[in-house]
Amino acid sequence: MKNINPIFTKSWKKLYKHFLVIKDKHMKDFFLEDVNRFKKFSLSFKDLIFLDFSKNRITDKTLTYLINLAKECGLKNSILSMFNGKFINVTENKPVLHTVLRNFDKKNIFINGKNISKKVFQSLKKMKNISNFIINKKWRGYTGKYITDIVNIGIGGSDLGPLMVTESLTPYKNRLKVHFVSNLDGSHIFQILKKINLESTIFLISSKTFTTQETMTNAKTVKKLFLKNSNFLKSDLSKHFIALSANKNKVMKFGIDKKNFIPFWDWVGGRYSLWSSIGFSIVLSIGYDNFSLLLEGAYDMDNHFLNSPFKKNIPVLLALISIWYNNFFKSQTEAIYTYDQYMHKFSSYLQQLYMESNGKRIDRNFNVVSFQTGSIIWGENGTNSQHSFFQLLHQGTKLIPSDFIIPIHTHNNINNHHIKLISHFFAQTKALAFGNSLNKNSKNKIFKNKEIKKKFFIYKECPGNQPTNSFLIDKITPYTLGALIAMYEHKVFSQGVILNIFSFDQWGVELGKNIAKDILLTLKKKNISNKYDCSTNGLINFYNSKK
Repeated sequence: MKNINPIFTKSWKKLYKHFLVIKDKHMKDFFLEDVNRFKKFSLSFKDLIFLDFSKNRITDKTLTYLINLAKECGLKNSILSMFNGKFINVTENKPVLHTVLRNFDKKNIFINGKNISKKVFQSLKKMKNISNFIINKKWRGYTGKYITDIVNIGIGGSDLGPLMVTESLTPYKNRLKVHFVSNLDGSHIFQILKKINLESTIFLISSKTFTTQETMTNAKTVKKLFLKNSNFLKSDLSKHFIALSANKNKVMKFGIDKKNFIPFWDWVGGRYSLWSSIGFSIVLSIGYDNFSLLLEGAYDMDNHFLNSPFKKNIPVLLALISIWYNNFFKSQTEAIYTYDQYMHKFSSYLQQLYMESNGKRIDRNFNVVSFQTGSIIWGENGTNSQHSFFQLLHQGTKLIPSDFIIPIHTHNNINNHHIKLISHFFAQTKALAFGNSLNKNSKNKIFKNKEIKKKFFIYKECPGNQPTNSFLIDKITPYTLGALIAMYEHKVFSQGVILNIFSFDQWGVELGKNIAKDILLTLKKKNISNKYDCSTNGLINFYNSKK
């Protein structure tokens, strides 16, 4: 990977001059000047995902400069480096190979002389065999009952990805009830335990290291509940616990049988791990065949990203447009709205993908950056969001680029619900782009006085000029969801390459964890604390005084 500061490239300088020319231009004018704008600025992926990016504050010249920026920063070679297993996660000295997890062309990839593709196929085969055994009621708990419930215990990527996918693919669920526990707050595990019967439940302990405090605390709580039962033997743990991890030794030490250990590897980042054994809860929820379709959709998007020229490359264009707003318009945030109730966790999932990956302030040259890196990601389901924070989008002071996602065909075609939903989707992107054109002399039942009416009409004005990308998905299926997730993964990767940062570590996450371990020891001693800053000491001592 090239280590190029983007602001010193020729393209960045041209982009800045270009920005000064068009920064105050309204989107209405862009459309008036180019009647072919929609056709020019839209792309299709296999006729299943259609992207309209015409409602952006860009021109042909903008895209030319942005694409040249990607070329100057060596994006193509960086893409090849990732797919070929180069050690691009430099700060952890690892390759980045989540794409191998959905490797449908069965290409052999080697790391240090070992064929990792072979290991992936072995893991998938184990997932298939065990899931079929459980789904088909052949797996029995310690009292002989067949399994009815699955509880995934994990946090971060070991929770957000599988939870989002199983929720998004609710129409494909089988008889098993799948639950997720992530929070260290005991209320989370307590509420789940009230819903299940231990005798007919399998717990998936999902942790790369098998040392994550939140996950292992919840796992040990469940283990103790089993061991309290006089009829339960330690050997029965294999009937109720399955480990999804890269640390076999820790799994064995916990007491989980090696036949219940489904591995993944340290070259799989947590937020990219739903494609691995961490996605076993997905397999149990929708069946292995549907999970395979999820992988296939991602694989096809991988090939689109790998082989398409930048001007036709959806993830690359999305990344460049985000850099355009974040660094030139200083927008700082991006929003994602899913007009599909089942996808209500999608924005939360993308928050981790974006912000854990590109929330960095040191570049690949060991320097503090002088530009914007990761955007703040947020969002909600439509149409709920329209009745809460859309007011700020339409009449507030922030520039907020947004992605709108909707299926053309719904899984639940009840009365005229979906066509109304579609109408809101189209209406909001239009309103955000073009605003309204109120007439000062228009009818207003509230204000009869003409002079007052002229003054108050301004409160109804919506200026528009808010950029949006519109995604029309044929239908939310395992295949299209897999492609959509991979699309965003590659968008984030492309941004990281161009912005000259390392996207695949997350050292900032570790700091708070390490401090918490030290504070926990202090809390257990119940002594007066004076080893930290005055605020932290004060909080600890106040807490201890109330215990």
